[in-house]
Amino acid sequence: MNDLARLTQSIKQSIGLAHKRDIAAVMDMLPLTEGAIRLGDDCAAIPDRDGFLLFAAEGFLNEFVATQPWFAGYCGVMVNVSDIYAMGGRPIAVVDAIWSDGEAQAKPVLEGMAAASEIYRVPIVGGHSNLRNDRPQLSVAILGRANKLLSSFTAKPGQKLLAAVDLRGHFREPYAWWDASTGSPPERLREDLELLPQLAEAGLCAAAKDISMAGLAGTVLMLLESSGLGGVIDVNAIPRPPDIPLERWLCCFPSYGFVLSTENQHSEAVVEHFSRRGISCAVIGETDDSGRLRLADAGREELLWDLHAEPLTGCGIEPEKMYHVDF
Repeated sequence: MNDLARLTQSIKQSIGLAHKRDIAAVMDMLPLTEGAIRLGDDCAAIPDRDGFLLFAAEGFLNEFVATQPWFAGYCGVMVNVSDIYAMGGRPIAVVDAIWSDGEAQAKPVLEGMAAASEIYRVPIVGGHSNLRNDRPQLSVAILGRANKLLSSFTAKPGQKLLAAVDLRGHFREPYAWWDASTGSPPERLREDLELLPQLAEAGLCAAAKDISMAGLAGTVLMLLESSGLGGVIDVNAIPRPPDIPLERWLCCFPSYGFVLSTENQHSEAVVEHFSRRGISCAVIGETDDSGRLRLADAGREELLWDLHAEPLTGCGIEPEKMYHVDF
């Protein structure tokens, strides 16, 4: 087996993609009706006057909350904020639901949330608490608003795929978390996120997704699935820190990382948009209508996923995969 084949197989078998495959089972159990709000974006985008309300939530694994309580609380705000910006929006407020075995167990989780709330200037406005549980657990929800959307459902064949990642960070060893947030200047963090709604409002990009625990390739796959597309990723074009193995980098969760699909004539402007602020951004591939995501290296290609044969999340472009909301 060659290096590209091994890399492809490793990504396909990663725990991040396994978690995303669980979404399909949940989708099948939801009582969905035809309507206006697609399922599969980073947030639910609810039409509201001349824009959209954005609504999202994140829940965290028990082990993560138990072993990394402060960082879990911090991530509760940070990852929700990233979801809002990934859709071209700006956050309004968050609420949390926290369970713990006493006040002492809850304290570092809440301190992490408070730190991120201050850094990203997103207030915590309520939620639910229970200090009489047998273990710590955390879920956080967020509300935001967008004037113009970036969506997973608006990519088109023949567009350029781009990745924008803040490489000014470090792994929180031994985990697959690339932390470019804690310890960084708060004003810079906020202004870096503001690049996403600026792109949407300038009409330079319409399709984007923040890089999740599925890793960069898995996140591209989710974007392509939503838009009913395929594509190819040149693994050598992906921005990454020096001395970090490609396999680890492609499976990691970066605190600031986005994949985008844009028309060829806008790709240079999008790259420049991020580069001006020290965010590494590059064209990493191209979309097509094949329904198959391939990884490429020096003229060789390996199939990562065939969406026709095996959906990932089940959140495709079918109209039945939407909620109906009356206003």
